Amino acid sequence: MDAVMTEDQVTGNKLKWLWLAALVIVVDLGTKAMASAMLTYATPVPVFPMFNLTLLHNTGAAFSFLAQADGWQRWFFVVLALGVSCVLVYWLKGLKRHETWMAVAIVLILGGALGNVYDRVVHGYVVDFLHFYWRDWHFPAFNFADTAITIGAAMMILDMFRNSDREDGGDAQRSEQSQ
Repeated sequence: MDAVMTEDQVTGNKLKWLWLAALVIVVDLGTKAMASAMLTYATPVPVFPMFNLTLLHNTGAAFSFLAQADGWQRWFFVVLALGVSCVLVYWLKGLKRHETWMAVAIVLILGGALGNVYDRVVHGYVVDFLHFYWRDWHFPAFNFADTAITIGAAMMILDMFRNSDREDGGDAQRSEQSQ
């Protein structure tokens, strides 16, 4: 048996997780197309208490940031998302075999970002339709891509805490061994 490991065996070839990004894009664009075809703009359709389907168009970023700008934000957000996507693919490619959690986090963010890029390029806005509220307080409408980005970001934050716990434990063990 050959003891030499290939680069894919060392890194774990996390690019195989790109299928999940593609799935996020397909589900995102499919649900946005259904919402656009079946809902009337800005007319809430109650689904259950505290949740409506409400078709809205967001020309800004999260929470309608820069939505009132003169239109330059469309291409700014497209370029930004494509740049971040390139960084995410590069990061994904360099992950080690044991970093599956981070690979999933990265591809969720990647798929969500590209789903919203498609909307910005084709429509000039992002289609939002998931609308939660509590009494008179309304959370900004969002979509499946936004959900994937949020879950991916939360996974990254959890991974930072998990890794810092491991590193702290390793430092404690090393200091005990050196005494």
